[in-house]
Amino acid sequence: MIKLPQTEEQLMEYIWELKEAFAKELMDKYPEPKPAQTTLATLLKRLADKGFITYKTFGNSRAYTPLINKEDYFSEQVSKMVENFFGNSALKFASFFTQKSNMTKSELEQLKKIVENQLKNQ
Repeated sequence: MIKLPQTEEQLMEYIWELKEAFAKELMDKYPEPKPAQTTLATLLKRLADKGFITYKTFGNSRAYTPLINKEDYFSEQVSKMVENFFGNSALKFASFFTQKSNMTKSELEQLKKIVENQLKNQ
């Protein structure tokens, strides 16, 4: 799965959130200044061409729905990042993440519980 440009990824976030949306609903999600209607139409066409969304036509309107699951998309992107920047080592990634992300003590404790639960389940 390809990495989407930031503008397309942002639009996918809105589509994932709404699950099914018409162009007007998507436009309403954007903060000011909103993109031009033609820009939104271009982004929607690109996402459809890439196989990320599909649509149903209702008269002159289209209802857009995702074809790609958000969790699957981001999981693949994280996997590629671990591969490209951390020598495919999840341990190196986790070490970097916990040291450089300024996590609070409470967040580190929560992460510790997640790791402990994973250890119990393996």
